[in-house]
Amino acid sequence: MCSDQSPCPVSGPALRHPVAAHPEQGWTLLCDGSIVFDDSGELHPDGSVVPPCRVPADRLATAA
Repeated sequence: MCSDQSPCPVSGPALRHPVAAHPEQGWTLLCDGSIVFDDSGELHPDGSVVPPCRVPADRLATAA
């Protein structure tokens, strides 16, 4: 998936590096072909999904 010659690290998801970022659209393409969304969800090349980690509204801090 990467256009460079260095392969994506195999030791874990924390070592994957971005190859394209579109913060205005809320997503980043990683070197292994995964798409990471600003809400913490992920879409992997094999079609598997990591759902976003969302906090229930009643646990959000409110401004005083």
